[in-house]
Amino acid sequence: MLGVIFSVLAGAAMSFQGVMNTRLGEKAGLLEANAFVQGTAFILSVLAMLLFGNGSFKSVFSAEKVYLLGGALGLVITVTVMLAIKNLSPTVAISIILISQLLVAAGIDAFGMLGSEKVAFGLSKYLGIGLMILGVIIFKRP
Repeated sequence: MLGVIFSVLAGAAMSFQGVMNTRLGEKAGLLEANAFVQGTAFILSVLAMLLFGNGSFKSVFSAEKVYLLGGALGLVITVTVMLAIKNLSPTVAISIILISQLLVAAGIDAFGMLGSEKVAFGLSKYLGIGLMILGVIIFKRP
């Protein structure tokens, strides 16, 4: 149940953040807004680590090097979400983002990528994704 609650909170936060970042970008500029957003996240992350961290920051650099690209993906995520919302409505942009996340996550599960356990991906899952895509198409129609 905790996983569901955290997933709902993450989805809500991502939707609000995407719109907030886009509006900030309209005022300050895309890259300026991104620098502020990422900088704020960095400062808060360091504070949280200092207050509540129980791991080893040094161990980050002993992980597989590909995992270190997660931070760079944060830049890609923030900028592309801002551009998507700017060019589409928040609902359509977030819907497409969610479908993209689901498709990529399904690929990661199906092939056991990045150290994930392989998960079977059958007909019902393909139908579910198809229905989501159809839903966005129907929603986008005038």
